[in-house]
Amino acid sequence: MAKSKKLIMGLGIGIFLAVMIIFTIYPILYAVIGSFKTNSELTAGGNFLPQNGWHIENYYKAFIEADFTKYAINSVVISISCMLIAVITSSLAGYVFARREFVGKKFIMSLYVGLMFIALGSVTLYPIYDMLSKFGLNKSIIGLILALTGGQASNVLLVMGFVKSLPKELDEAAIIDGCSVYGIFFRVIMPLIKPILAVVALFTFRNSWNDYVTTMVMSISIPKLKTLTVAVVQLKYSMNAAAEWHIMLAGASIAIMPILIVYFFANKQFIAGLTAGAVKG
Repeated sequence: MAKSKKLIMGLGIGIFLAVMIIFTIYPILYAVIGSFKTNSELTAGGNFLPQNGWHIENYYKAFIEADFTKYAINSVVISISCMLIAVITSSLAGYVFARREFVGKKFIMSLYVGLMFIALGSVTLYPIYDMLSKFGLNKSIIGLILALTGGQASNVLLVMGFVKSLPKELDEAAIIDGCSVYGIFFRVIMPLIKPILAVVALFTFRNSWNDYVTTMVMSISIPKLKTLTVAVVQLKYSMNAAAEWHIMLAGASIAIMPILIVYFFANKQFIAGLTAGAVKG
């Protein structure tokens, strides 16, 4: 009886996971396979696989005619820059909050935690744009990178929780050896928090790569700042929108691939960071 219950439970879990996997993977497969179809075949529907041959020229049109090469370069530069800034700032801030005492620490922490539960969304776009305008950064890629990087509240709290799980004796031993505050961080702490930094890096890369609203607002007057995500969506509203669904799917496939590649190569560090943070923090 117990074995049959376990078997039924295992079968139910397996079916549930299979359904979830199908619902997750199907849209990606549809976009990738649809990018090789003709526009008439896409609009007609019916067949999952291309029936009139695989049209690789759709990608040529996306890269050359729709100028997606330039937008892809923008996306790569912006996403990698945001990722590096997030890793550096959140690791330093998380270490300071976890190990150092200073005036206003509790107040700043309260603001960090409180703002995580307030979804301001697009309301903050105008203040951010206005602030960047005053510094002359509203028409540069640097301003867009700073706008996308943000305050990193959740990342700082992740790093802080991870650092708190490390024994303080490590810091004391480093001080005895003559290390300064920066020496302790870069030589002792940073090598030990690599798993959680991998989580921060992947989340930030994904968010900045997939961002649409902030990038669209920042690039309205500067088309050269468009990213791949904005370019794909705006293709829908272009002059040939009614006849360009195959190009849109080709662009969407191009936008999907980097995220999948990054996760494929970094999934071990990502899972290690999440599980280590769950156990230690």
